[in-house]
This record gives sequence, structure tokens and C-alpha cells, in this order.
Amino acid sequence: MQIPNTHPPIAPRRIGVLLMNLGTPDAPETGPVRRYLKQFLSDRRVVEIPPFVWQPILRLFVLTTRPAKSAHAYQQIWTDEGSPLSVVTRDQAKALQARFGDKVMIDWAMRYGNPSIEDRLEAMKAAGCDRILIAPLYPQYSGATTGTGFDEVARVLGKMRWQPALRTLPAYHDDPAYIAALKQSVEQGLKALPFEPEVILASFHSMPVRTLLLGDPYHCHCQKTARLLSEALGRDVRVSFQSKLGRAKWLEPATDATLAALPKEKIKRIAVIAPGFSADNLETLEEVALRGKETFMDAGGTDFAYLPCLNASDTGITMLETLLSRELAGWLPPQ
Repeated sequence: MQIPNTHPPIAPRRIGVLLMNLGTPDAPETGPVRRYLKQFLSDRRVVEIPPFVWQPILRLFVLTTRPAKSAHAYQQIWTDEGSPLSVVTRDQAKALQARFGDKVMIDWAMRYGNPSIEDRLEAMKAAGCDRILIAPLYPQYSGATTGTGFDEVARVLGKMRWQPALRTLPAYHDDPAYIAALKQSVEQGLKALPFEPEVILASFHSMPVRTLLLGDPYHCHCQKTARLLSEALGRDVRVSFQSKLGRAKWLEPATDATLAALPKEKIKRIAVIAPGFSADNLETLEEVALRGKETFMDAGGTDFAYLPCLNASDTGITMLETLLSRELAGWLPPQ
């Protein structure tokens, strides 16, 4: 059948993969940080307090004080190319595109900030993607990360008359490919250090204890990642949780308190890893690598090292290629 001249152009059918990460402000300045925090902290998946209680607190207190502090923190780690989280996620997409070639379109988006999920799904639609794998880059599942990303995908697609076939990348906290990649990365990092750490501390982003009690599997996923990594390395890996916000009880032990207490246990040399993040960001580079080191050294520590996330390393990209290829089975043409 011949398509009439008035018919809109139709792009050739393609398979798409949308990498999805949490988000970052557009610049390390108070205004952009305030916009980012307002979007982030207004998400009901992130802050589960009823809006009529939370919104006055957010607008009158949090958004009048926190943006300036956060902007200063971002300034400590911002690069010439932009936010480390954006730069790394972009580089991961580029590296995976090179691995998969023309048979798959690899794109990336942020749940909060830019590029938005809505913008990139529209772009994938225009490029002809009628089968899309949504790939949240969170090894451990939480409603406040993976869950809200899927919510946003559903919201965006719900406004479209075009609906692609969808698949979603499951949590990979205990996937052998992920544990092997962590093991290789940690061992390489340890070999490059000028000292031998007495302790490896795995710092994960914290969550309110209430989320655990309500059934969110995040805490269990974190503990399993650390246990499997410990077994793979053949040495103990301690677990702590960072980035508490507000007065509610959060997952413990807290990373800052742990770093302050370790020298009192006569542990003076440590290496810190962040296996809950796929890419280095404010929480790893400023909170752990800078402020965490200061806390540990002030408490009497002598040697501190932060070992980077997998980021866009060959090890990390090979791991992601393995996971994505598995989920794309049946869509990709036979080799």
C-alpha cells in the first residue's frame, strides 16, 4: 500500500534503551538547586508525609535554607563538563551505544532535572523506537528511586497516543555480573593504594526506617550486595548509610557516625566504597570523599581512600552490556 503524501513521516522501527538516573541541578547555583530540590522533594515516593503537612515545611524552611548549602557542596565537585552524575551517565550511554551499534538506540535521562524522561521518550518515539527497555541505574530497588522512575515513564506514556512495547531492567544488587564487576573494581582500587586498609566500608544512601517497615526491599538489597561482595573479596565489608534528611529515624549505622567512631576502635586505615550508586555524584564525591575523609582524619584516622563507582569504566560498561543484552533477548536479531 502506498502511503499518501499527507501522511506524517514514519521512522524505521528501532529498539531503544533508556538509561535512567536520579538527577542533578543544571548548575551549582542557588536558583537551579532550589528548582531541583523542589521537584525532588515534592515527589510523594521520596517524601511520604502528607502534602498538607510537608509542603509548608518544604517551602517555608527547606527551600529557604538548603539550596545555598547544597549549591556550595555542588561547587566542590562540579566539572568543566557539568555535574559528575550527568557526565558519567552520558558517558555510560555513549560507551554502550558503541558496544551495541546501530541495532539499538541508547539514550539517557534523569528523573529530576535534565534531560527529562519526557524529553527523551519523545526523542525515542521520533527516532522510531517501538520497543524500549527502561533501565534504571540503581543496583538496589527502592520506591524512592526505581519506583518513582517507572511512575514517571507511565505518566509520560499515558499522555501519548503512541505506546511502545516496554521492558524494565530489574534490580541487579545480587546479580553475579554486578558482584564480579564490583570485586574487580575494588581489587584494582586497593592495589593502587599506598596503604593497606584495615576496613572496607560500604556506604549506601539511607532511607527512613519507615520505608523498610512498610515493605520496601532496599535495606535487604544493600545488605545482600555487601555480603556477596564480602564473600567474593574474601574479607569483611562493613555497611553504613549516608545522607539522612529530617528528624525521622533513618537506616543505621550512619556513615558519618561510623567514620568518627572507627579510630576509637583503633582502626586508622580505611577504604570506602559506594556500591549503591552506578555513577559518582554529590553524595560520593562531596559527602564521602571530602567531608567523610575530614571526619575520619579529625577523629584520629591516618589513611583514608574513597574508591570510585563503576562509572563508565570498561568493567562497568561490560557489566551493563551483559545485563542489558539479557533483557533485550528476543528483541535483538540473532547474532
